[in-house]
Amino acid sequence: MQAVELKKGVHWVGAIDWNGKDFHGYSQAQYGTTYNAFVIKDEKTTLIDTVKADYKGEFFCNLSQVVGDLENIDYIVANHLEPDHAGCLVEAVERIKPEKIFVSPMGKRSLETIYHAKDWPLEICKSGTSASIGSRTMQFVETRMLHWPDNMVTYIPEDKLLICSDAFGQNWATSERFADEVEPVLLERLLKEYFANIVQPYSPVVLKTLDAIEELKLDVDMLMPDHGLIWRGEGVKFVLDKYREYSMGAPKPKALIFYDTMWHSTENMASAIASGIKSEGIEVRIMHVKKHHHSAIMTELMDCGAVLAGSPTHNNGILPYMASTLTYMKGLRPQNKVGGAFGSFGWSGECVKILSDWLGQFCDVVMENPVKIKNVPEHTDYEECYTYGQSVAKALKEKIAAYKG
Repeated sequence: MQAVELKKGVHWVGAIDWNGKDFHGYSQAQYGTTYNAFVIKDEKTTLIDTVKADYKGEFFCNLSQVVGDLENIDYIVANHLEPDHAGCLVEAVERIKPEKIFVSPMGKRSLETIYHAKDWPLEICKSGTSASIGSRTMQFVETRMLHWPDNMVTYIPEDKLLICSDAFGQNWATSERFADEVEPVLLERLLKEYFANIVQPYSPVVLKTLDAIEELKLDVDMLMPDHGLIWRGEGVKFVLDKYREYSMGAPKPKALIFYDTMWHSTENMASAIASGIKSEGIEVRIMHVKKHHHSAIMTELMDCGAVLAGSPTHNNGILPYMASTLTYMKGLRPQNKVGGAFGSFGWSGECVKILSDWLGQFCDVVMENPVKIKNVPEHTDYEECYTYGQSVAKALKEKIAAYKG
């Protein structure tokens, strides 16, 4: 796609990954993604971020459309040094020969250890640092661990622009550049998916960043993330509010049951537990870990105040797909959850204790007396599952009421 002028003198010069389905090796990106980079034309023409190295041809072509000879660029800002945002940085520095390269203090370390940069004209930008580029001023705010230590954002007050690195993005390859030009329901779903699988562990940092934007009284009418669509106008408030909602992690009246099964006993238990949950007026979703990617399960969990894990006992443990999903889930640190465990077994029966121990690492409440059935459930066993589901639903209602105060 060609370069696009977003505001007078402010241009998108990124690249579109139409076919990418795997994001960073751990999350799905079924609609592809974009790698956004920007050029501001002023007395000091400034490039902000680059793209993944695989797309350098598209990137440098777009850059040339805007600035002509690359040596017409004076400054480079590296808001984030991850390879999908700085994959062309070394070549850009060689071809542009910039007067200055602006990075955060932690960004300097990343430059040295990822790109082995030496003798570059670095300007180290702590929060509050500013730099004039002519009629505009760049103001830098460190956003450490949103989602790497080196992250920072760049604010242009004259244009009311916040170039926000990995915050507020989505994985979506589109010909459109603005969020208000695409289908809103899918946009919100992909925003949630991105937060759930990438930003969620850093929810406290998100809240501090949102508070800082308010305290600094930054007047923003355009948010420019490094992935996906750009937010403008009313969309700015929408996405800021959504990020605050996601980061608060308030418990919601919905339960997620995820499980694996050998001979369908655990699977059938999941259905009976779901019926018990639903009987208490709580919505429920069942997801088999071999049918749903762990990032899809994590996205679903964003809307759930209860999470139940089910597995048969396997070699004195649990099935491998459950172990990997729980590992992934724990790392993303979901908040304010009620946890429950269930499973079937043939002889040793360690599954529910292992599942409960896992859930206890990220759930505030883990239900006592998890359901464990030997071999194939019969009618009385399904009644026990149903009752357990009701107990989980009641515990969730109590948690929601306590959270609301």
